[in-house]
Amino acid sequence: MRADARRNRDRLVAVARASFTAADDTVPLENIAREAGVGIGTLYRHFPTREALVEAVYAVELTEVTTSAHGLLAELPPEEALRAWMGRYARFAVAKHGMIDTLRTGWAAGRITPPTRERITAEIATILAAGAKAGSLRGDVDPADVTAMLLGVALSTAADGATGRTARLLDLVVDALQPRSDR
Repeated sequence: MRADARRNRDRLVAVARASFTAADDTVPLENIAREAGVGIGTLYRHFPTREALVEAVYAVELTEVTTSAHGLLAELPPEEALRAWMGRYARFAVAKHGMIDTLRTGWAAGRITPPTRERITAEIATILAAGAKAGSLRGDVDPADVTAMLLGVALSTAADGATGRTARLLDLVVDALQPRSDR
């Protein structure tokens, strides 16, 4: 892809990301193109359908979330890195609320890959392993179980935007993952 085409695509994704996150309703693609400083034809050359644009936004954000564990572990103790990563994931999930129908269609059609849950579980496994090695997180926990808890928190709080409740529930999850002397 030419550099100018790559810049246009990246700008379209960035504008769509901000628009989809802020909107309670459907965002007209013409508005996204205009705000990105390109014509609607340029938008459609990169993203022939609304679904393609939504899926591109989702892919960029998922990659950002699922590649952030190592950076957090470099800056924070494992239990704090886990909590920070979970908070980042919860914000990602809330931002997807307005796109969920389009995303479900993409998942069902197999266009959104690799599977989200496996990527999330891999990041959680990385943090849990670091925490078990440091002695600050339990080593007997299946990362897939932690993923299920995280998804439960995200799904149960995303619709009502209860950020305080989300934070409390994530704190409980991290607390449950710390070793206890009485176990």
